[in-house]
Amino acid sequence: MRFSDQLETRIATMLTHYPVKRSILVPTLLFVQDEVGYLSDEAIAEVAKRVELTELEVRNVISYYSMLSLKPKGKFNIQVCTNICCMIRGGESIFDHCKKKLGIGHKMTTPDGLFSLEEVECIGACSWAPAMQVNYDFHENLTAEKVDAILDDYKRKAQQ
Repeated sequence: MRFSDQLETRIATMLTHYPVKRSILVPTLLFVQDEVGYLSDEAIAEVAKRVELTELEVRNVISYYSMLSLKPKGKFNIQVCTNICCMIRGGESIFDHCKKKLGIGHKMTTPDGLFSLEEVECIGACSWAPAMQVNYDFHENLTAEKVDAILDDYKRKAQQ
């Protein structure tokens, strides 16, 4: 599998920072997922070779981390926190609102491939609950109206 020049540079740079190749596994998987869209069998094999692990060892790590995916996700992956702080402040209703607005459920993707949605346990934004993360962007103190504006903004970005 061939990665972009930018990803090749990132991997090479990370390798200089750690004495053991396997130390770059999780960040490499995240960068590969960002580039490819998910962790395909081919991508897993390539990463395993580069960090000197078996494919099974890499898959075991992937299965542990919820942010790593073996299936394609939408261009914008929405993670709505429903853990205790967010739940108390309306996280479940925010998740329900997202399901209704997007017409999809947990771990599903819109037919146009634009949005994926998942309910997550914690995104570390308890002080600003309820919160969600879209790709790597955090959105806090959410209301249904704020969510609508946020999703509409991402939709506009995709059309540009």
